[in-house]
Amino acid sequence: MQTIVTDSPEEAAGYLNAGGIVAFPTETVYGLGAGICRPEAVKKIFRAKGRPADNPLIVHIPKPEDIDTVAREIGEAARELIRHFFPGPLTLVLKKSFTVPSEVTAGLDTVGIRCPSNAVTKRFLGFCHCPVAAPSANISGRPSSTSWKAVLHDLEGKIDCILKGTPSDIGLESTIVDCSGAQPRLLRTGAVTIEELQALIPEIETAVICSNDEPPKSPGLKYPHYAPVARIRLCATGEPVVSAKDSSSAWIGMSSPPAAGRHAFIRQCGTTGEYARILFDFFRQCDALGIDTIYCELPPDEGIGRAIRDRLTRAAAGH
Repeated sequence: MQTIVTDSPEEAAGYLNAGGIVAFPTETVYGLGAGICRPEAVKKIFRAKGRPADNPLIVHIPKPEDIDTVAREIGEAARELIRHFFPGPLTLVLKKSFTVPSEVTAGLDTVGIRCPSNAVTKRFLGFCHCPVAAPSANISGRPSSTSWKAVLHDLEGKIDCILKGTPSDIGLESTIVDCSGAQPRLLRTGAVTIEELQALIPEIETAVICSNDEPPKSPGLKYPHYAPVARIRLCATGEPVVSAKDSSSAWIGMSSPPAAGRHAFIRQCGTTGEYARILFDFFRQCDALGIDTIYCELPPDEGIGRAIRDRLTRAAAGH
């Protein structure tokens, strides 16, 4: 298969409307989409990524009011979150409507729904004939793609089209909140922080990770994610003692590493927002350089720093 790269949202939507799978930019990470009205195309996403079949996808809609076409039983808590955070980097898990096939939800009666704020994404979704189911556009388990070039590296020849856009503004996947039950639950951290959510819904709970025999309600709850080829070493402050120069190690964090000359590659981030934005691209650069070990300084456990810590912990567990 030849993968077409285009900067035209209308052209990219044409491939999707014809039953193809298309990578597209969002403010969080790049997605890999298929129309929910074409279940056979949805299956292609799983094959292209090597994604487990019981890992559900997120449905992307162009406008907040379109949520009523893919969900039912939308309670007041969900409506409040929609009013404040749609469009934006928030996914809501709700009871699905009959229009959403089981291929999208891994057989569950619920579906994750997001309305992206990226201007190119909104134009693309507007040209699509139906809502678009999409996980991140990368090989399953590896760092998410935050640029079209990263998508091409992972999926060239496996997908129909890549819609070019600028690098992702946020760099981490969307926050996910389950509003399908009596009590809203935070399933995945992201740019919409727990502090912002609790300001609207003080009683929001935090979910636990699924066991191996339990189907996940959303992406990121069960399987290893975000891991580069290099081994991840987490550091609370500074780095572990390194006895000699290590030409195959790298460092990323908010502070400068002790004895910085020992590392082949270093990124010091001025803010947690910068840390989030460059993290997955940094992992990919390390793999391209043949780095064996990446030392990752844990950021403060607040705001988007909590989401970074989550991604780092899962990446370290992937080895």
